[in-house]
Amino acid sequence: MKDGKIRVLIVDDSAVVRQTLHDVLSSDPGIEVMAVAGDPFVAADRIADEVPDVITLDIEMPRMDGLTFLKKLMGQHPIPVVICSSLAGEGTESAFKALSYGAVDIVTKPRLGTRQFLEDSCIEICDVVKAAARSRPHTPRPSAVVEPKLTADAILPPAAHAMAETTEKVVVIGASTGGTEALKTLLEALPADTPGIVIVQHMPELFTRAFAERLNGLCNITVKEAETNDTVLRGRALIAPGNHHLLLKRSGARYYVEVKDGPLVCRHRPSVDVLFRSASRYAGRNALGVILTGMGDDGARGMLEMKQAGAKTIAQDEATCVVFGMPKEAIKMGGVDRIMPLASIAPAIL
Repeated sequence: MKDGKIRVLIVDDSAVVRQTLHDVLSSDPGIEVMAVAGDPFVAADRIADEVPDVITLDIEMPRMDGLTFLKKLMGQHPIPVVICSSLAGEGTESAFKALSYGAVDIVTKPRLGTRQFLEDSCIEICDVVKAAARSRPHTPRPSAVVEPKLTADAILPPAAHAMAETTEKVVVIGASTGGTEALKTLLEALPADTPGIVIVQHMPELFTRAFAERLNGLCNITVKEAETNDTVLRGRALIAPGNHHLLLKRSGARYYVEVKDGPLVCRHRPSVDVLFRSASRYAGRNALGVILTGMGDDGARGMLEMKQAGAKTIAQDEATCVVFGMPKEAIKMGGVDRIMPLASIAPAIL
């Protein structure tokens, strides 16, 4: 980093996207756009002159596509890469391939829209770039934590008491940067009769459905993007749809979910804090909370509320996190019972 700023190289064949990303990133005082490039060949020349802290990378480009460039980059000179993708259906599969090749995260390309959309998009893109900068191996991670815009109070007010226990157990999981691969590792290790799971993974709108379908084809359990009134069942995981909060609810002995609009909470929508608070209220000691890799403190307050309601809680350890932010803050707040490596979490859930 130069003068304490994260230096970013923007790689995209669209001049409009390059300019928009430049403006968005430059609006954050902690980020500096080092250079822009219209294709990977120009990007390689820029990197030869000066190595950026983070690269934002388009996938579909002339002369060389983003996936090929990413593989070459990771093999020769690993640099944190954020995939900046369109919302096209075919683009989602390529984006997930990029994550498996070593990209840190995915954001959607900023587009013209309402003032609120542009404001939320700016927050998302800048936060993901900051998280990527912290994910570089052997780079000291700044201790400063991004302050949330709002707390879970904006979506679900706190309850005086958790609801009474039923016989059914439920697992709630929160993750952010690095979480897509962490969730894949975790869910693949679970058997078909695992208690019902509800997940918030910070991910752009429309990517969550493709992510759920991808996991559904790999896991013993069923995985789907959550819809309001979906029942939480053994052997099934429900993933919050991008750009919507997800709440656990209960009717009698039946757990179900509610997909809800609302403001950003802890700078995110969906928010882990919102899911965890709903679990503390409606599941209480019948819940198990798991917080995985990610930047910031989303989920820390909600996990403490879960523990205070009698739930068991687990945090991923620093050694196996891409970014040890969310688990670290949950631990500091006193909401975590057990800290363990990613590979140990599935057996611990069972």
